[in-house]
Amino acid sequence: MATRIVIIGGGPGGYEAAIVAVKEGAEVTLIERQGLGGNAVLTDVVPSKTVIATAEWRTIADRAPQLGIRDTDGSDSAEFSEHVVDMQAINARIRKLVLKQSHDIATRMAKNDIRVIDGEARLLSPTQVEVADEVLDADAILIATGARPRVLPSAVPDGERILTWTQLYDLTEVPEHLIVVGSGVTGAEFAGAYRLLGSEVTLISSGERVLSTQDPEAAELIQDVFASRGMHVVGGARAQAVENTGAGVKVTLGDGRVVHGTHCLMAVGSVPNTQDMGLEAAGVEVDERGYIRVDRVSRTTARGVYAAGDCTGLLPLASVAATQGRIAMAHALGDAVQPIELRHVASNVFTIPEIATVGATEQELKDRGIFYEVSRLDLARNPRAKMLGIDSGFVKIFGHTVTGQILGAVIVGSRAGEHIFPLSLAVAHHLTVDQVASAFTVYPSLSGTTSEVARRLHGMRDPR
Repeated sequence: MATRIVIIGGGPGGYEAAIVAVKEGAEVTLIERQGLGGNAVLTDVVPSKTVIATAEWRTIADRAPQLGIRDTDGSDSAEFSEHVVDMQAINARIRKLVLKQSHDIATRMAKNDIRVIDGEARLLSPTQVEVADEVLDADAILIATGARPRVLPSAVPDGERILTWTQLYDLTEVPEHLIVVGSGVTGAEFAGAYRLLGSEVTLISSGERVLSTQDPEAAELIQDVFASRGMHVVGGARAQAVENTGAGVKVTLGDGRVVHGTHCLMAVGSVPNTQDMGLEAAGVEVDERGYIRVDRVSRTTARGVYAAGDCTGLLPLASVAATQGRIAMAHALGDAVQPIELRHVASNVFTIPEIATVGATEQELKDRGIFYEVSRLDLARNPRAKMLGIDSGFVKIFGHTVTGQILGAVIVGSRAGEHIFPLSLAVAHHLTVDQVASAFTVYPSLSGTTSEVARRLHGMRDPR
């Protein structure tokens, strides 16, 4: 008899796990209440990054005069007012892309004979799951139920003017003045995108700078870019309450200041979808915030029950969720398992320009007392960047002083998420700066700067 696997949640952690399990010969049932793809496809990653990609075209258009492309009247400058942003068309395209991606996942499930049930799942025990008046017996269970936007009692979203990031795609017009509460990754990404789409934007940051968890130099560059584009950043402030006034919104800060706008986006974190699904009855422990406790191979505290993705609180990345799901199934089905290593995770902030990172941060290296050297170069020096009119961004690598091993890296620039991959390989496979520097790069290419930054760490001597 085939091993029976029940997966709760059809996001990256769930559907990637399903594919692994069925290829190992398991009988797989996947339960999803919202639609295949989960938050990553339906309300989060795919739609948000589509908005950002659309907004990025504004920066490309703005560089045109530098490259010798002018308006028909001979003007060599372009203002936002010359562009027309059709928010309805943008959101219609997003919905189309979301449906297509979800359909592609459904097709993949069907081709692999994975049973998909639409409904709410509840654990009855570590070996039984109830859904749609049916009880499923399972040899192993994977919970991949994701997370949802955190809601403050004093700023309850209404879907009209006070919004979570899942509600932005019903807008019919670009907000005249968007107030974004929260300057973490989600807040910074949307604030930057809507400013480029033509909104006046005020970003409320609890710290003195945006993106407080990112490399300080990278975050400072993004904040400078925001300021140069006319964004208002209110630092050291917390939103105490948000009110829909009918014609707009009123945001009251903790120090008594009031900020008025037409719309408010609440980007104040997430909470896991782990309530009322029988976790306690099955012996699955959660932490004080409601996240499921897992080890490095995705096991929960209940034998035979695994968990993956945002419901575990490990790292809120689709790539991490997918990896956790794959690891869980390999472990459950007796395949070779390599425990997840968070220091190898590459991540990207989709501001414009992007921030891509991998490996240890400089602060982590200092805290651990590791001997390291830093090499950094501005992208503006790169010949390919000059051709493309790119004048901001940098590549930074941290190398071990003794071994030359690449410990971490930061790239800020256009498509940084694409360019971090060779450094991700270097960190994952313990490559040295000399090994990276000795590999050929295309000339001219933006990746040439990565090679040069590594080369400058040869012997840990910086020629400046």
